[in-house]
Amino acid sequence: MPPAATENVPAPAAAAAAPSKPEAQPYLSTMPSSDFSWQITLANKVVAITGANRGIGLGIAEVCLANSAKFVYSFDLMEPGEDFAELQKRYSNFRYIQTDVTSEESIENAINKVVEETGRIDGLVANAGMTKHQPALKFDREQLDKLFNLNVYGAYFCAQIVARKFIELGIKGSIVMTSSMTSYRPNRAAPSAPYGATKAAVRNMCHTLAMEWSQHGIRVNSISPGFVQTAMTYYVEKSPDWDLKMQYYGGMPRLADPRELGGAYVYLLSDASSYTTGIDIPIAGIVGAW
Repeated sequence: MPPAATENVPAPAAAAAAPSKPEAQPYLSTMPSSDFSWQITLANKVVAITGANRGIGLGIAEVCLANSAKFVYSFDLMEPGEDFAELQKRYSNFRYIQTDVTSEESIENAINKVVEETGRIDGLVANAGMTKHQPALKFDREQLDKLFNLNVYGAYFCAQIVARKFIELGIKGSIVMTSSMTSYRPNRAAPSAPYGATKAAVRNMCHTLAMEWSQHGIRVNSISPGFVQTAMTYYVEKSPDWDLKMQYYGGMPRLADPRELGGAYVYLLSDASSYTTGIDIPIAGIVGAW
């Protein structure tokens, strides 16, 4: 049987005129230069850390300074205290700019001031945050708004504004956000569903920001600490069942010194981590066993 005759039917105009592809953007590789020493160091780097007048932020600042950062800036709303002053005595390149990270204008002014003073900015640690521990049934809208405004929106706009500055200056910058192990699992010693939700948001947004900004040579990562000894965690070791938790959960039976987190931040801020982006590093001690 002969094959059926076919007609030459012209393709519809819409199909013939396929939409043009968007023009490819130039890709800025994070690969260091051929003479890079591969030493994990922050030499010649200018780093800003939000909430670095005390607690975890101050500990990160100390480790960055100990690893040869050229300048470290604390963006903090609070006035510096004795601990800040003590560190500044040892490192005159540790500076403070009063900053409200819930205000985009304040963040932008702080970043511009860093660039005016030093000519550049290489890294930003979005660390400022707050917590409130109480049963979920007791949280009201105002309390949730405060947590999300600082922990989530503050981190997001810090990242967005500094990323624009990196692109403007042609700098292969690094952004590191402080998440929390409560982004993975509940804090049994002091539950807070809203706090855990804010930190899960922080950890999650890093993945997408890393994907979007990789073409600009910008890396975005997060770190999830467990229990760290700060003014916000004084209650943990006073929990009546703390010893029992240590007996059954195992791991390190203590809270971390904030400086014990610093090595991971230094790595992610340094050029040695040039192929590391979109990840979270848990530094959890005992909490990982929960």
